[in-house]
Amino acid sequence: MATMLERNKKVKAPEKTMQEHAQDALYREVWEDVNNEKTQQFIKKYGKHMLAAALGIMIIVTGIQIGLRAHAAAKLATAENYETAIDNADVNALVGIAGGTSGATADLALFQAYVLDGDIKKLETLVADGNTRQFRDLARMHIVAARGDDMDAAAVGKYLAELDTKDSPFYYTSALTIAKKYISVGDRAAANKWLSKILDDAAAPAVIRAEAETLR
Repeated sequence: MATMLERNKKVKAPEKTMQEHAQDALYREVWEDVNNEKTQQFIKKYGKHMLAAALGIMIIVTGIQIGLRAHAAAKLATAENYETAIDNADVNALVGIAGGTSGATADLALFQAYVLDGDIKKLETLVADGNTRQFRDLARMHIVAARGDDMDAAAVGKYLAELDTKDSPFYYTSALTIAKKYISVGDRAAANKWLSKILDDAAAPAVIRAEAETLR
């Protein structure tokens, strides 16, 4: 490649003499020796620390891999146990799964146990200790469906008050349920307030909106 001198002045760069080439070779040899010596000193000084760090990283990575495999195996076993329990309508097995797992899996197993035996205490456990909002709120809706006739409208509204937020997946359903309860006791004014929360909300599901329209 042409040097800047050749490009700009069209003057050929002077060739190095034998002595200059020999000096360059000597400089390179000395530089390599210095670098090798520094590298050896660095390894002697920090080699043990580097080895320990490498081993630590390897142990951590191995542990993570083993943990992930164990977690996946446990999830698969839980899924298989759940499927078997459902096929056999085994309430005790579902309760066992609920107690031995966590998160939505535990909530689902306990709710399915309630579906099979109708024991409302399982719903109460979900309301009090459920891991996920979805199942806690679902349990409240089912408790109202089971006990609503023995509750007055104010009590139903109070019990479902935690669902009166769009963070709840049953926000609109609970509003409709409370409105129906007020209608059943003849309190049309209170019912319309709940119906308006649905009808004035453009995000309300079409099915619930349609039912609210018929009740207004």
